[in-house]
Amino acid sequence: MELVTIHNEKQYLANVMLGKDVQVYNFVNAYGCSIDDGTKIGAFVEIQKGVTIGKNCKISSHSFICEGVHIADHVFIGHNVTFINDKFPRATNKDGSLQTEENWECIETFIEEGASIGSSVTIICGVRVGKNAIIGAGSVVLQDVPENAIYAGNPARFLKSVDQIII
Repeated sequence: MELVTIHNEKQYLANVMLGKDVQVYNFVNAYGCSIDDGTKIGAFVEIQKGVTIGKNCKISSHSFICEGVHIADHVFIGHNVTFINDKFPRATNKDGSLQTEENWECIETFIEEGASIGSSVTIICGVRVGKNAIIGAGSVVLQDVPENAIYAGNPARFLKSVDQIII
């Protein structure tokens, strides 16, 4: 991987580790993260510090990948997917002072190899989406999703096994 810093009017990449043949489209904001070989990042995506994205992933436009998210190889992230890394966010402390990084705990989320996350999904922190799992568009994921499972809804719930669909 190569450390890249690019600043221009179309995208902002600072201290990003990029693998070979990574495609990053316009208006991406990424900093302090790593994106492995062959991955494609769509327009208007934000990828925060400490995020790891594996090989041959597709991250669609307008998605927000916050600190604490780890995406394995061959994962599809649909348009407008939002990850959350704080279960109880607050702007201020009890004394009224603005919160800083020291005032909250970043809770990690793991998306395992081959998973597919539909458009406009929200994934609450602390969950693990299993290998080859599929999350239906518009779902809100509040719990772990087992491998090879299809989950959808708000809250997301088990629908069927990946083995039960014809592709």
